[in-house]
Amino acid sequence: MRGLWAGMLLAGCVFAAQAQAQTYGAPITLEQAKKVMAAAEAEMKKNNWAMSIAILDAGGHLVLLQRSDGSQFIGPEVAIDKAFSAVAYKRPGKAFQDRLATGGAEIRILRLKGASPVEGGDPIVADGKIVGAIGVSGGSGEQDGQVSRAGAGALK
Repeated sequence: MRGLWAGMLLAGCVFAAQAQAQTYGAPITLEQAKKVMAAAEAEMKKNNWAMSIAILDAGGHLVLLQRSDGSQFIGPEVAIDKAFSAVAYKRPGKAFQDRLATGGAEIRILRLKGASPVEGGDPIVADGKIVGAIGVSGGSGEQDGQVSRAGAGALK
């Protein structure tokens, strides 16, 4: 048992060290958030998907949120959770998802407070720093990720 805890602690430290490579910048502005939202919405509409999209600032606070007609009512909550995870842990939800898929000790990810280990949440980077995050919900994981990445890439 002690070995398992030691392994989890070591892996958590490595995980945290990887995240420290990128720093937070000034919080995303409303104008930047609108640009991110427009890019995500364009990708969503191009594919005729009904989704919720949330944009948070670098402190995890909601800046913009939209739920398209026909999307599920829980979508905004899921989108916010995905964005929060991406900004808090400085990595896409897909990174957690891929690590969980390997099994074994990676299951410890499920114990990380606020971590959403599913595709569809991505940090938003401007000038090499994390300024916020986007979360998308309503499609398959791959669809959510496609829209999320389209939005996150709008400031590059």
